[in-house]
Amino acid sequence: MSQYEDEFKRKIISAEEAAGLVKSGDLVAFSYGREATTLGYALVAKAGEVENVRVHVPTPSRDFGWYDPGFEDFFSIELCFVLPVARRMMAERRGDYLIRPIYWTMEPGLRPAPDVLFVEVSPPDAHGFCSFGASLWDKKEATQNAKLVVAEFNANLIRTYGDNFVHISEIDYFVEHMPTGQAPGTTDMLGRRDKGPGEIEKAIAENVATVIRDGDTLEIGIGGTAEWLPRLGTFDNKSDLGWHSENTVPGIIRLVMEGVFTGKYKTLHQGKVVATAVGGGTREEMEFVNMNPLFELYGSRYMLDPAIIAAHDNMVAINSCIAVDLTGQISAESVGPTMVSGTGGQLAFAIGANLSKGGRFITVLTSTSRDGTASRIVPQLEPGTIVTVPRTLTDIVVTEYGVARLKGKTQRERAEALIAIAHPDHRPELRKAARKLFWP
Repeated sequence: MSQYEDEFKRKIISAEEAAGLVKSGDLVAFSYGREATTLGYALVAKAGEVENVRVHVPTPSRDFGWYDPGFEDFFSIELCFVLPVARRMMAERRGDYLIRPIYWTMEPGLRPAPDVLFVEVSPPDAHGFCSFGASLWDKKEATQNAKLVVAEFNANLIRTYGDNFVHISEIDYFVEHMPTGQAPGTTDMLGRRDKGPGEIEKAIAENVATVIRDGDTLEIGIGGTAEWLPRLGTFDNKSDLGWHSENTVPGIIRLVMEGVFTGKYKTLHQGKVVATAVGGGTREEMEFVNMNPLFELYGSRYMLDPAIIAAHDNMVAINSCIAVDLTGQISAESVGPTMVSGTGGQLAFAIGANLSKGGRFITVLTSTSRDGTASRIVPQLEPGTIVTVPRTLTDIVVTEYGVARLKGKTQRERAEALIAIAHPDHRPELRKAARKLFWP
């Protein structure tokens, strides 16, 4: 019997007991990535028994109920990423949005320490260490900062190398995970479900392939068109690619298994697949990652450090966006002032890729909205739109109609390059607007 087994058993309480630790006025924090769902449902059941509880849910993927009207007196919700389950709440201004630094973690003292942290881990091993599974993000740092840590233990979570563990001595209580319909380790780390690619996404994938070189180290942002690239053949004919990213999007693990991603030429962590999380893998792929020395997970503060990103030669960051204006300003998080997503790591990777020797920052988007009526390359961003990446960092923009290289161009040249990859139906209007903006 492990010396830690008794300690583990002593610390196990029920979800209801864990929720009872939360007092009115407390700050309760969840973590990025996979949420402690059993604890979340137990806490929302306390509505009416507590009031003015601030709940920090950075990436809301599970509908616990408190995003609906009527919970405001009990729970005040703050987010860092506006996912579908919380969009109505944010549109109605019933929740708040925390603007995070590019590292995704706060310096000590900038924000109050959570009174209670709810976090998901594996059961402890023989040495007393628990894994954060395939979804590390900020969990280790959050565990170190919280006043009280309640861990929901889930035996299905994988273990990885890197800095993806916490000792039982750093956890105050454990609650057993109760399955709620999602298979641990196989779902998307931010809880989305995509509808599948079409011919437009396939054309974008082919265009992106033209700017990727053998030996590049890649990052691909979560969501949108970019996430489909590994499954649409963009990298199939490349060799010795490297990986340094936040999430490991679907398709990457398979390409590691097939020898496309080897990390042979990586400047840091040579030969390793390095990320904050591994998302959307099949059971076979997750078993391949489990305790595989090829994979290392590190926290957001390290992975999103622009200096670490820039230290990789030939660092290529690929991200999606909502709209690009004719000067190259990129919005990836709002439609006008209405938040529909979040900054995430896009700005950090834009900076890092621009500073990297041989680096490239690639932005991908379909040329029009889903119904085809609106151009996503626009003369100017709608008033109130959040600028995720300033025009000074915008490098390469790709649509189904081609590749626009903006670095080193004047605003007139940028406008012409972007109009050339806009949908043909919208080009006349864009040219007319450009003439008014940039010519006498």
